[in-house]
Amino acid sequence: MRRQRGGSGTVSAAGPVVGPVADALTLEGVSREYRRGTVALHPVDLAVPRGRFLAVMGPSGSGKSTLLQCAAGLDRPTAGTVRIGGTELASLKEAALTRLRRERIGFVFQAHNLVPSLSVAENVALPLMLGGAPSGGRAAWALEAVGLAERGQDRPAELSGGQAQRVAIARALVTEPDIVFADEPTGALDPATAHGVLALLRQAVDRDGHTVVMVTHDPVAAAWADEALFLARGRAAGWLDRPGADEVRRVMRDLGRDAATIREGQRV
Repeated sequence: MRRQRGGSGTVSAAGPVVGPVADALTLEGVSREYRRGTVALHPVDLAVPRGRFLAVMGPSGSGKSTLLQCAAGLDRPTAGTVRIGGTELASLKEAALTRLRRERIGFVFQAHNLVPSLSVAENVALPLMLGGAPSGGRAAWALEAVGLAERGQDRPAELSGGQAQRVAIARALVTEPDIVFADEPTGALDPATAHGVLALLRQAVDRDGHTVVMVTHDPVAAAWADEALFLARGRAAGWLDRPGADEVRRVMRDLGRDAATIREGQRV
């Protein structure tokens, strides 16, 4: 399902228009069912063009994390097709999928997951080192991009929470990936620190042309995105262009209050 782009505040259930160049991320009929018939994600169609920032939102249990895991190749969907930059993930054997995740996908999680025994620079360079690629220059560039060029020799324990998350962003960007998946990247941060982290993700899109898909529960965080996709009960429930925090709060309030009546394709 595709949609024509609308103005600010337009809500629909489809995704952005596909351009002539392969989108950074494409999902076609992607669903995930677990044992005993538990459906975590009903069929979802989504296309995220390169150089865009998408927020994925929904009440607890709506399928946000399942969608991210399937899209990032961390979990195999029960049905449907996932493509990263035109590469179909189902066609890859496990070793090739691991290499794709390391080289073409960046990850930022709520816990920064830095290796305490490595320096900041070594943490940033880790994806390159694992792939056998030269790392020094790229790690220095990534640290400079997040404003931590002078902290490369420090250990993670010497950093504040916000600085550690900025290092995690540098590590996600160091391979110049097709797409960055961020799962609640500001969930453990105070508002001021969260603002700085979100500004870095926004800068990565606007200045460097990266693509970011961010799962978040925070309307203020979602307002940094170009679009917001809403899920409810494992279904795509709405799409908001250029979301504002108040608009996102309204949609989330409506989804939480009456999720049982939300059907895919309904305006919210």
